[in-house]
Formats: sequence, C-alpha cells, structure tokens
Amino acid sequence: MTRAFDAIIVGAGQAGPPLAARLTGAGMTVALIERHLVGGTCVNTGCMPTKTMVASAYAAQLARRAGDFGVRVGDVSVDMKAVTERARGVTLNARTGGEQSLETMKRLTFLRGHARFTSPCVIAVGEQELTAPRIFLNVGGRASVPDMPCVGTVPHLDNTDMVAIQTTPEHLVVVGGSYVGLEFAQMFRRFGAEVTIVERNDRLIAREDPEISDAIGGILEGEGIAVRTGAECIAFAAHDRGVAVSVDCRDGEPSVVGSHVLLAVGRRPNTEDLGLDRAGIATDARGYIVVDNMLQTSMPGVWALGDCNGRGAFTHTAYNDFEIVAANLLDGAHRTLAERIPGYALYTDPPLGRVGMTEAEAVASGKRVLVASRPMTKVGRAIEKGETNGLMKVVVDADTQRILGAAILGTGGDEAIHGVLDMINANQSIDTLRWAVPIHPTVSELIPTLLGDLAPAATS
Repeated sequence: MTRAFDAIIVGAGQAGPPLAARLTGAGMTVALIERHLVGGTCVNTGCMPTKTMVASAYAAQLARRAGDFGVRVGDVSVDMKAVTERARGVTLNARTGGEQSLETMKRLTFLRGHARFTSPCVIAVGEQELTAPRIFLNVGGRASVPDMPCVGTVPHLDNTDMVAIQTTPEHLVVVGGSYVGLEFAQMFRRFGAEVTIVERNDRLIAREDPEISDAIGGILEGEGIAVRTGAECIAFAAHDRGVAVSVDCRDGEPSVVGSHVLLAVGRRPNTEDLGLDRAGIATDARGYIVVDNMLQTSMPGVWALGDCNGRGAFTHTAYNDFEIVAANLLDGAHRTLAERIPGYALYTDPPLGRVGMTEAEAVASGKRVLVASRPMTKVGRAIEKGETNGLMKVVVDADTQRILGAAILGTGGDEAIHGVLDMINANQSIDTLRWAVPIHPTVSELIPTLLGDLAPAATS
C-alpha cells in the first residue's frame, strides 16, 4: 500500500530539515528520508569538524608564537586523538540535536533508508512506497576520486577520513590545491606533519586573481609546506614508505613519497542510485540534477536543493536554496537563484573572504573596471594582533559605481567581507560605504579607505 503525503523530502542535509519545518508548520504532512547521517556533509564531515580542527591547529600555532607576544610557554605538542575527539563531539552534539528535532516534529514522518524513484511521483524506501505531489531532493555529494593512473591501487584518504584520523601523518601529500586541500594541508602541518601540496594548475586556487593565489602560496610555504604546482602528470604507485606520487613538474623532483595521500580534487553528487531516469529527471554530464532558476527539475513537482544541483557547493547556498523554495511555495514570493550574490571563504589562517567577481572575471565581462588593494601590513588591527599576512582587494564598475567583487585575505577576512556583500546585495553605490563611519580598530574600517584608492584596472 502506498502512503500519501503532501510532500516528500529526500535527504536531511542543510536544506531538508528547515524545509520540513516550514512545510509542516504550514499544515502539510511530510515524509523526510535519510539513509545515513542527519546534518549532511556540513555537520558530519565538512564545516563543523574541519573548522573545529582548524581551531585546534590555530591554537597550536599561536602557542608556538607565544614568545612574539611576550608570553613564555614550554614545548608545544599535539594530541591528535584529542583533536579529532573534540571535533567528533561537536559533530555529535549537532547531529543529535538535528535528529531530536526531526523525531519530534509534528506532521513529520522521519524515515531511515535508501530512497529511490519507482515512477515520477512514487518513492520507495525499502519495502515501503510513498507518494506526494511535491518532492524535494537534498541528497548532497561526496568526495570524488580522480581518474589518475593507478589511483585505485594505493591507499588514499578523503575529507571524511581526515576528520577521523587518530595519528598525525609523517608526510601528508595533498593532491589538489583548492579549498579543502589547502585547509587540511595547513592544519596538519601545524599538527606536526610534513606536508606537500600537488596541484595540476600553475597556481593554487586558480579561480582567484593571481595576487591572492600567490599570497596564499607564500603563507603556506612560509610554514614549511612544499607546494608543487604545474603537476602535469599525477600518478600513484605503492612505495615501502607509503605512496609515491608522480608530479612531473618543471622544477623539483619528479615524484614525492608520502606516508599518507589526501585526494582533494572536487566532489560528485549523490544522484546515481536515486532512480532519476524512472522519474524523467534530467542530469548533466557530471550527474548534477538540472534545475531552473527556481530550483525546479525537469519533472514538474520535483525540486533539487543543495550540492546535488550543481548550483552551489556550500552550506549557505544549500540553506538559501531552502529559503528560495519556501518563499516561493509558501509566501507568494518569486525568488530566484539569479538574485544570489556568490560568496565563500577559505579557512586557512588567515582566512580568505570572497564575494562576487574577481578582477579577471570583471574585465572579461567587458565592463570598465576600477580596482584597489591594500596589504594587511597597513591594517592596524592586523598589526596589533601580529597577523599581517595577506591583502584586501575590491573591484568596482566604473560606470555604475557599484562593487562587483572583493577579497579579504587576512585576519578576520571571513567576517569583514560581509560588509561588502551587504552593499552588493543592497545595490548601493560605493559612496554609501565610503562615507560610513566604521569602528576602530577593526579590519572592516579599512574598506572605506580602500575605496578611496580605486584606479582603472591595468587590463580594463
């Protein structure tokens, strides 16, 4: 017998539970299905455990630098098991709270198991069949394994493994020089591991402007991390000391041997076993569910939210997907993905806060572009904290006087960037921010000063 609901949600990541709360609050009966862990990547293997570990790594580094601040401490050592147990405790608390919320939510039926379509509006969970006129897919993603020679013949780790590791690797080789890889590289260097980053592109986080990439590379190398960019022929082989990773870079040894290898080369959606073909739901070449600007799939009555739709790879974009869907369905709104200003952060130390376009993207769009940058060595707050690595940069449309994008690589950069993000969202002229009176001493107080230094982009 098929059980009927007003709505079915597949996946208890960052969009599923709040959507369930809104729908049940509106009087609907809802089934929410989760086959693994409530909270999704963020709670269990992503944001929460990794940023908890980043905090431990920062504490270790600050303790080593204590003498710079006139503080005397003894030798600094790291208990890796205690670090991961602390991260596990943060995760368990969040996951348990999420489970309790779902289990006690009125009008919600919370089911454990693997959901799959058997027809456009019917989902099977084990022996049960469920149907609803509204179905929401929030199935998330996972680390991908690159198609590189012999990768399947050697042991390797992904982000899930890294947040559970109990000992510090002797030599961690990180394959992938983007956000996940760089965060783990720096934290494990601070935990005491030798670390090498291997990146196929000519620079780290190649989506950023070159000076941002160069600054991050310099920060990591300054902590003793080896950075091997331009790795044109990455391959793997077993070695008596662990794993040999061939890099074939123009400079340096042609291979590096690590005790452990972390693969941090992107993610893939959890869509291949949902029976999407039986529901007539289209996916792209990488398996992401194709959605329109209101997150509807090719099948009427089915929406896809979060990492599985390829329209954002962050907790905050997944939650915004929920906000868009809920506002349109329940509040009579007409919100779209096109209204979303892209913003994100890289949680190295110092962090990178980024919003909107890079200079290269702005110039490529054909706009007349103004840019300004300022090193963190000229930011009083950074000097006072003894954390002067990095820079801040803003990109402005010369004709409209609107901010197109900004990057703050420096202490507090992940927080200070929000002032710029808010200005872009509010569609305000740079004069609105230029004549604000920010608090001293802060990193944010230098943003109006930065705007006063705008000049035409060299390539504009």
